[in-house]
Amino acid sequence: AKAVPTPKPAPAAKAVPTPKPTAAKAPATAAKPSGTLTVGQKELGPYQANPKLIGNPQIFLNSAIPITETLGMYNFDNGQVGPMLAKSWDVSADGQTWTFHIRDDVEFHKGFGNMTVEDVAFSFRQVADSTKHARSANAKEMFFAENGSQTTSDDYTWVVDMGQPFSEVPIYELIGTPRAVGAWIVSKKQWDEDGEEEANFNTAATGPWEIDEAKTGEFWRMKAVEDHWRVTPAFAELIFMEIPEESARVAGFKTGNLDTFVMALDSIPEVESVKGATLMQVPNAVQAGINFYGQLYMPARDGDGESWPAYNPDNPWVSPNSDITSPEWATARTVRLAMSIAIDREAIVDNMLQGFGRPITLKDWMGFEDRLPSPEETWPYDPARAKSLLADAGYPDGFKATLTTAIRGAPSEVEACEAVAQYWDAIGIDVDFQRVPYGTYRPTAVARTYEGMSCHNVGPRLSPIQGMASFLNSGNFSWGSEHPITEELIPMAQKSVLPADRIKYEDQIAKFYIDEVFGQTGLYAVDNVWPVGPNISPWSDFVKQGDLRQINGFEYITPR
Repeated sequence: AKAVPTPKPAPAAKAVPTPKPTAAKAPATAAKPSGTLTVGQKELGPYQANPKLIGNPQIFLNSAIPITETLGMYNFDNGQVGPMLAKSWDVSADGQTWTFHIRDDVEFHKGFGNMTVEDVAFSFRQVADSTKHARSANAKEMFFAENGSQTTSDDYTWVVDMGQPFSEVPIYELIGTPRAVGAWIVSKKQWDEDGEEEANFNTAATGPWEIDEAKTGEFWRMKAVEDHWRVTPAFAELIFMEIPEESARVAGFKTGNLDTFVMALDSIPEVESVKGATLMQVPNAVQAGINFYGQLYMPARDGDGESWPAYNPDNPWVSPNSDITSPEWATARTVRLAMSIAIDREAIVDNMLQGFGRPITLKDWMGFEDRLPSPEETWPYDPARAKSLLADAGYPDGFKATLTTAIRGAPSEVEACEAVAQYWDAIGIDVDFQRVPYGTYRPTAVARTYEGMSCHNVGPRLSPIQGMASFLNSGNFSWGSEHPITEELIPMAQKSVLPADRIKYEDQIAKFYIDEVFGQTGLYAVDNVWPVGPNISPWSDFVKQGDLRQINGFEYITPR
């Protein structure tokens, strides 16, 4: 385990502010922030936070801290996004023009002054111009459309005509936090005065924590923002320690060097053995699935009509023909079906997830399962049939395949993916299991060079369409599967202002995914469990919705 900086003395306990339905200013803290809150993370990478330049896992961690804030905050209780940096917003009847009313009392870190519409528009432009942000194409199409416009009547009113109607869901995805696909607000003045690199590594954002110091591969140190517009943290310092090994994080918690940490569920007994420690259960935090890469039937975006690099019909799960009625497609579909029913999802939930979950049919449909084509288990565990299907497809002795786990802080994500590899091995597939940092794997998904499968965990969705931008040819990040049918249906759902129309298209997409075993297959939904050390109090009432793979709500944690 890495050495943790010596914590400073903790302050006296204080009352937690009453929770608000929106991001209204919290009551002032009872005492000046003091002491250190220390968190064990699997992976940090180099600190960076500019919306244009940032990659993963940094984009995900920043939305969870929060050093950064967005215009809105998720509220899954009502299926909406509520105010944060924006006090409110109005939408025209046709869903085309959005008017954002920006707070006038928000100050940037590091002395860069008051936040205005100029900073908001600048930050959204950074996202739209990013080659790394997973929703940059959406940001460009919606907020900077060629036939749209942006106007402002004062420093705190932003009127965006998007040129055409859009569903509120992909817009909420950009303005909501915590989520790795949000557009957070940074200081344009810092960018202009200090330059791109300084703005990326010493970012002036708006959250209750600001970056103080970071050493790649070791730690990020953040300091509390006193008199913050929303809430001043009780602790003066927040430290993220990069500790890749679960056993080392557990050891750090047991010795008191860590107050909480990203935890595998089979470590629960170890946490419970610590005197004074407790657990926080966060329901429906994560949904997981398997993505089949290389099904890239749309041409690459370089304009010469060539295929993406990962399109390789020599891979058994990839058809050389995009016609779903063709014999070639049927053969590849049979392979994908065999791989799907070879997985015992119930056993993964019981053993890897300690019972904190349930099997699901499709990733992105957690909470919307009642709308799927059939209520029964779509992928029943049947290894004998799986082997027979492989033989029918021409692979009686199996084949070689790569499986990579996307390490993003979800509970037991690596262990569950290793179990998938073992199930495939049992039906004759020679699996090359890759356990690499997410920062290493992700660029291959962005560039469409990855040809295998991945285990991927995502948070809950306001609507299934929220996660489908990564199945589009125009998106930066790709789930590895793009097809003319989804290329038509997904934008229609994104642009459906009426919920009934959006649902109609979402359900058509779900039927295509299931019937053709295309793109992805669901694994499980899981509750997250966060360890709470003996020196801090649980903060269950202040867990921010949106994405619960990572611990969040640090600004509301108080000493016990």
